[in-house]
Amino acid sequence: MLQDSDIMSGLLPDLASPDAEAVVQEITRTSIFQGYVGVFIVAFVVTLFATPIMRRLAVANKIVDMPTDPRKVHKQPTAYLGGVAVYLGLMAAMVFAIVATQIPGMIDYHETEHNLRISSHIMPFSIMIGMTVIMLVGLFDDIIGISPRLKISGQLFAAAALALDSVGIQVAAGLIFPAAKALGIDPIIISGQETIGFAVFGYGFDIIYWTGAAVIAVFVLGGCNAANLIDGLDGLLSGTTAIAAAGILIIALTLALIDDGARDTQRIILALAILGVCVGFLPHNFNPANIFLGDSGSLLLGYSMVVLILMLGDTGKTHLVVAGLVIYAIPIIDTALAIIRRKMAGKKMSDADSNHLHHMLKRSLGVKGAVFTLYGIGSAFALLGIAASFGRARLVYALILVLASFIGVTAIKIARRGIIEAEVAGKINGTTTTDSPAKPSGDTKGGKSAAAK
Repeated sequence: MLQDSDIMSGLLPDLASPDAEAVVQEITRTSIFQGYVGVFIVAFVVTLFATPIMRRLAVANKIVDMPTDPRKVHKQPTAYLGGVAVYLGLMAAMVFAIVATQIPGMIDYHETEHNLRISSHIMPFSIMIGMTVIMLVGLFDDIIGISPRLKISGQLFAAAALALDSVGIQVAAGLIFPAAKALGIDPIIISGQETIGFAVFGYGFDIIYWTGAAVIAVFVLGGCNAANLIDGLDGLLSGTTAIAAAGILIIALTLALIDDGARDTQRIILALAILGVCVGFLPHNFNPANIFLGDSGSLLLGYSMVVLILMLGDTGKTHLVVAGLVIYAIPIIDTALAIIRRKMAGKKMSDADSNHLHHMLKRSLGVKGAVFTLYGIGSAFALLGIAASFGRARLVYALILVLASFIGVTAIKIARRGIIEAEVAGKINGTTTTDSPAKPSGDTKGGKSAAAK
């Protein structure tokens, strides 16, 4: 890609000259990706080398997961603090992107009408602050254990930081503007921006902003905890997150190709950073793992993916947010099934069980078989989400509905059968337990957070 500074310095010929065709190359998704690939490399390298360092620190300070829960796969104490390595990789990639705005050549930015020389346009500090808070909350839980209320408070703080910087706010605009138009409600101007709202005691109440803030809070809470729930087998969360990030990266590159908005560059950088840290962490975390993400890592990856998905709707294209949710479907489906399953069994939402998707697959296919199967399912959802983002998505959404329903019904059937078997066993033994079968399924997440699964 051509930089204004290059033309001004005479390093490149004038675009109007006969040699212009030799200089100007067709802009494609691949060429845009190549310009930003340094972000991936930094995230990958930092995470790859930071992970064994964090493992040594964890072992030296006895921050390890003891295999006391029969649901766990690992037989030896395994280090935590993998999430800290992931955090360092993400921060390094973002700092690299910010520094690159001042040093030509580090990143070849795509053609855009937006000013990329302002660091906050490259990566909002609210995202970096949110990541830091989320990682610290998870780290404290891994080391000393903290109350669920404190964890939720940290997640809401991170969500509020996004709302203050309007990251994800416009997701609501894609729903509210069409609804207001259908109802004959005219937009108004608040703080110099067209929106839907009304005046209260002389002050404007922005319905889109506050609805968007509520959507951000729900997404952050749901995404963080969905990622935490699925982090149950070696390499599962890091691998499925890498697949989802790659899928959203394709959508982000497509948006950059048409110069969709000011967050085009941010989406590409964040997607590449997430992909880089996951690929860098996976060799250490794949079965047999020698380090776990811990809550610091699972919550952080969930938060990062939620931010990336929300940013797809920055110009009001809410259907792209839906496509992003489809790409990230495995944690979402697993969480929804956990809620249904525990409701059926008369359990609390926080009660542990052994019927998550990865538990069921692990019993039949083993750890690696279960992980690779979920990689395949995740890849299928990623392809469907990408297809849905390109328009005319009725057939695609029909396929998504069929695939999700098949997974859901099968999982509920297995869980229901387990409940019935437990009830029969309870009657025979003179008890009334409704717990699912006690057959170990192996949850590598371990520690305090595993008990809450």
